Amino acid sequence: MSARVPVYDSGMLTALADGKAKAAALHDGLCAAPHRALVLGPVLAQVWRSRPALVHTMSTVLEDCTVPQARTSEPPMRATDVGRPECLACATGRDLADWRRIGTTLGQAALPAKKRPDAVDAWVVLAAARHGSAVIFTSDPDDIHAYLEVLAPPDVHVVAV
Repeated sequence: MSARVPVYDSGMLTALADGKAKAAALHDGLCAAPHRALVLGPVLAQVWRSRPALVHTMSTVLEDCTVPQARTSEPPMRATDVGRPECLACATGRDLADWRRIGTTLGQAALPAKKRPDAVDAWVVLAAARHGSAVIFTSDPDDIHAYLEVLAPPDVHVVAV
């Protein structure tokens, strides 16, 4: 895949829900990418609340995103003139080695002062690493960088929102 896969953490979803201009511009620019923005289920759960305005905003955002392996989610890849390609990283579930890798990452990450290990953030980083070439959109770039240093994927970048 030539384009990097966009991966959202809860900070990006919160920024979109709050109407932050930078987050909205980035999201709008990614709507034409071959791979929809990746939102892990636990990331969505961290942000989703039953407030009508938030539900409306998040529902609209999710139309342009994929939640891997969620039955009612949009597919990871957008259709092309010759069909819809598949994303193997999104189609395959996590195995025990992935969960162990997340735990090891939590134990080894040099987090900023006063920060506690966050399994969801580590999972976001692992999901980006599994895609090979990705960009994580986050409001906590220092936390994400700490997990990236442990996992050391070759082509994962971070954009602060």
